[in-house]
Amino acid sequence: MAKRDYYEVLGVERGADHDTIKKAYRKLAVQYHPDRNPGNKEAEEKFKEATEAYEVLSDEKKKSIYDQYGFAGLDGMGAGGDGGAQYSHAFHDFSDLFSGFGGGGFDDVFSSFFGGGSSRRSRDPNAPVRGNDLRNDVRISFKDAVFGTKLDVRYSHKETCEKCHGTGCSSGSGRKTCPTCGGSGQVRRSMGMFAVQQTCPNCRGSGTVIENPCSDCRGTGTQTKTKVVTIKIPAGVDDGKRIAIPRQGDAGINGGPAGDLYIVLNVENDRYFERSDDDLYCAVPLTLSQAVLGAKLHIKSLDGRDISFSVPPCTAHGSQLRIRGEGVPMGDSGRKGDLYLKFFVSLPTKLNSEQKKLMEQYAAIEKPTESPSLIALDSLPR
Repeated sequence: MAKRDYYEVLGVERGADHDTIKKAYRKLAVQYHPDRNPGNKEAEEKFKEATEAYEVLSDEKKKSIYDQYGFAGLDGMGAGGDGGAQYSHAFHDFSDLFSGFGGGGFDDVFSSFFGGGSSRRSRDPNAPVRGNDLRNDVRISFKDAVFGTKLDVRYSHKETCEKCHGTGCSSGSGRKTCPTCGGSGQVRRSMGMFAVQQTCPNCRGSGTVIENPCSDCRGTGTQTKTKVVTIKIPAGVDDGKRIAIPRQGDAGINGGPAGDLYIVLNVENDRYFERSDDDLYCAVPLTLSQAVLGAKLHIKSLDGRDISFSVPPCTAHGSQLRIRGEGVPMGDSGRKGDLYLKFFVSLPTKLNSEQKKLMEQYAAIEKPTESPSLIALDSLPR
């Protein structure tokens, strides 16, 4: 495919000055850059085409030859005549190319490409820094979640070093200028076509390093220690509940406050009871006679008390009975949810002769039909 005129590619007129050419290329480079158009071959070609044009028109010598002889004059010069530009000039000066863009320079363009830019400001090494928050997952029983309890929680966190009092420095020493970045907190790294400012890996952006680190904490200013805290778990907590304990996380730096400790509760299942919001559910077996004739029964509650109740005559399999106020406590209100008993009628697996005779007598009275009507599935008890 025939090449387009370089001035046409950049959208500038012949005789345009260097700043106009740079501005035009900058606009196209931002629009068609591969990092903003991943997998878009058309955008990639347009980016290469614009870069090739800028490679030539930004170089006064090449621009002069191109203006006089066109593409033929560039053969053998490493741009325009070998099927593709080398881009060395354009890429080498990429940060200069985007200087002044949007008032923020190259950092703003880098941010538009990758979703973030590099900061040129160093962090004050003496500024207070808040400690990290910590999370500790704790398993509790279903009963403890319903009625509440007290719990000792053991965990590890970072405490201020007792020897250096958090400075990270050995006695009589201090901090010095970082030899890697010269105190700027930033280092220059090459990333393909870009030369990017990054946080110095040696001083982590502070611009200074510890001259003689503390032998106990090795310059971190903190030491990892085990601690035990006693927490009160309120009645009626749900699975996944978070309990915040202020200032029990990692120690801060340079006098900064400690982080918080978050206890996350994982509630175990109970063998006999289930929970839905503030209500409890359990399954109660009934014999055939109890379901048909009714009965007075009692069961053990979740906390071990006897709960008495009456089974109404002709109780169907899967039906429920509500017992008010025997559910989960509702915070500090003093009220509780309800307990639901779900009945399961247990049919005999074998009949003796007397039982069989009685059932035959009942069947003769009942006169069951041989062609029963079907029951809608959505009408059955769940």
